[in-house]
Amino acid sequence: MAHENLDFEESLVELERRIDELKKFSDNQRLDMQEEIKRMEERAQKLRRETYEQLTPWQIVQISRHLQRPHTLDYIHGMFEDFMEMHGDRAFIDDRAMVGGVAWLNKKPLIVIGTQKGKDTKENIACNFGLPLPEGYRKALRLMKFAEKFNLPVVTLVDTAGAFPGLEGEERGVAEAIARNLREMSILRIPVVVVIIGEGGSGGALGIGVGNRVLMLANASYTVITPEGCAAILWKDRNQAPRASEILRLTAPDLKQLGIIDEIIGEPPGGAHHEPAFVIEGVKQALERHLGELSKKSVKQLQDERYEKFRRIGFYTDADLPKPCSSPPANEDTAPAGGNGKPDKKKKHD
Repeated sequence: MAHENLDFEESLVELERRIDELKKFSDNQRLDMQEEIKRMEERAQKLRRETYEQLTPWQIVQISRHLQRPHTLDYIHGMFEDFMEMHGDRAFIDDRAMVGGVAWLNKKPLIVIGTQKGKDTKENIACNFGLPLPEGYRKALRLMKFAEKFNLPVVTLVDTAGAFPGLEGEERGVAEAIARNLREMSILRIPVVVVIIGEGGSGGALGIGVGNRVLMLANASYTVITPEGCAAILWKDRNQAPRASEILRLTAPDLKQLGIIDEIIGEPPGGAHHEPAFVIEGVKQALERHLGELSKKSVKQLQDERYEKFRRIGFYTDADLPKPCSSPPANEDTAPAGGNGKPDKKKKHD
């Protein structure tokens, strides 16, 4: 599969192309050019590291949408054993944009649910470009209730631009389906851990995003509306998306500072698609730690902490908001959990 290059990677891609050409020339001519190749490779590594340490919010959005980025099924098959997928909402259809089922993590059963994108046009058509229909959210809720019945923890993996925006979704009640999920997830009697693995957009993401812990990959994005949609509303110009990205506070450091997420999981320079096994292992370790901590809590503690976590969101005025964060180093280790990131001043509203 051809690798998709982003516009800000042009200098790096050109340097890597020259390295490949030099290697081929060295092999064909039987010349020893190892020293020169080594110097160029070190230069490329430095350039990649510098590029990904200074990403803008819009560049992070582009990375979060990368076609080759690991998607939900990649994580499921890489982290869990004996995944058994469950289909359908028991009312209408099986929405392939939402996948889920029973899996085992360290020989302990759980329910895993996630929004699924494709890596090419054919796969994206099959899973509706990762945009769930109402039936997808109802399937997710069915699986959560199944988990509650058998006292199994739930892990959700978020990677969607939003819920399906077409007529079918409106006809079959997508807003009601998402609202019901928000209500029911807030009172589940079991641990719920949410991981933002790519693009987390609007209510489509929040429909499976209410958890005791919300984790996020360093180059993922999580926002109430896409930058293009925000730009179209505010400035009547979708080309203003980079500007909108700045004000939406959609990066992991900003969201951690605001207390919306609990932990940032590091990615290697270049993004998760460059070393998927490394990133999947990092997510697995974070899940093991958080699920272990949550398993020791009572039902009341789980419900109360989840309620308080989401009630704290939105208690801000412009004067209270902390300054935007710069993006973290691309190879940042998994950040420790803890710290609510709340500003000192809070103004409660009805």
